[in-house]
Amino acid sequence: MHAPKPKRSSSVRLYGINEIFPLQERLLLLIINLSMAVPKLSTVTKTAQFAAQAIKSNATRTLKHNGQFPVVRMMDKRFASSTSGTKTITVRDALNAGLAEELDRDDDVFLMGEEVAQYNGAYKVSRGLLDRFGERRVIDTPITEMGFTGLAIGASLHGLKPVLEFMTFNFAMQAIDHIVNSAAKTYYMSGGKQPCNITFRGPNGAAAGVGAQHSQCYAAWYGSIPGLKVVSPYSAEDYKGLIKAAIRDPNPVVFLENEMAYGESFEISEEALSADFVLPIGKAKVEREGTDITLVAHSRSVKFCLDAAEVLEKEYGVKAEVINLRSIKPLDVNSIIESVKKTNHLVTVEAGFPAFGVGSEICAQIMESEAFDYLDSPVERVTGCEVPTPYAKELEDFAFPDQEVILRASRKVLGL
Repeated sequence: MHAPKPKRSSSVRLYGINEIFPLQERLLLLIINLSMAVPKLSTVTKTAQFAAQAIKSNATRTLKHNGQFPVVRMMDKRFASSTSGTKTITVRDALNAGLAEELDRDDDVFLMGEEVAQYNGAYKVSRGLLDRFGERRVIDTPITEMGFTGLAIGASLHGLKPVLEFMTFNFAMQAIDHIVNSAAKTYYMSGGKQPCNITFRGPNGAAAGVGAQHSQCYAAWYGSIPGLKVVSPYSAEDYKGLIKAAIRDPNPVVFLENEMAYGESFEISEEALSADFVLPIGKAKVEREGTDITLVAHSRSVKFCLDAAEVLEKEYGVKAEVINLRSIKPLDVNSIIESVKKTNHLVTVEAGFPAFGVGSEICAQIMESEAFDYLDSPVERVTGCEVPTPYAKELEDFAFPDQEVILRASRKVLGL
């Protein structure tokens, strides 16, 4: 009997010589050797064969492969109903439903990553998908981000639609050459002849006590790359509607999730529960209407802005407008401009580092637009601290913006 395979910790990363010096030739030889030595093909080898078979086959799909399972069948619990006719679900379940719907809708879509299949996902986002769609569509990989990212991009260039899960986007740094130089640039470098429909998804930014190397926000990193679309959802509705949009988009999409958000519950409309519900990439949402100050944020920072807005109204009578960006690239600059024209004050909020961040780009866009003439005070940026994220909880809490930091910035802008 073989000893049970040890599970990989989501908070510990061991860097071996193969990852310090990643060589594509070494990975190729490893895959070839494994496929020759073991009678049963590895999931990586089977994925490569799956891609090759899909290229050769142009047969029309049947109902056997498309739309035969209702999405609610894979849920292991019912959504909680509220008195307003909406439902309350977690971000985890919203993501799960969106992935299931797209796998059901299109036979070219497949999910791939570490522990996504037999373990139901490191964060249980892919719970039940292996049982429903099988190992041809939900594929476990070895711990080699460079290897399986290159493989998935190759499959995408041949017409498939991979959804690639990183256990955290910090680990995607092992594969950033593939993401930036292969996925993002091939369409342009091929003269518009070779699209790359692929979705890169996984937790982004800080969680809790995972240290400096597992806590970085990559919104500004990927947002600066031509050829990539970058989304950063906040609510369950955002996650469900945007993951479906990302999978359907013909461009490579970086889908930045948040580990702390997976277990958070949100009300979601009946419309959003429909399999036809898709949110547009590049369009922000006004989460709270206001007339006195605009708070712009993405991901979990939106929650802190909403909390701060309630305090501002209760203590100062200030009505803050809260904008949930949803999309980092393309950035919905027009929505921000229109809000600033109404409120005359702007605060940007993000958990990333202060230099060259999303807030910096918003400031530049406002300075270069007609909105600048409507400002009654300078734009204030609220960001994470200029320091590698501390491991100690007491220090970690000081490293990221919260409600009180946003209130302090708002009072400064308003002169309160």
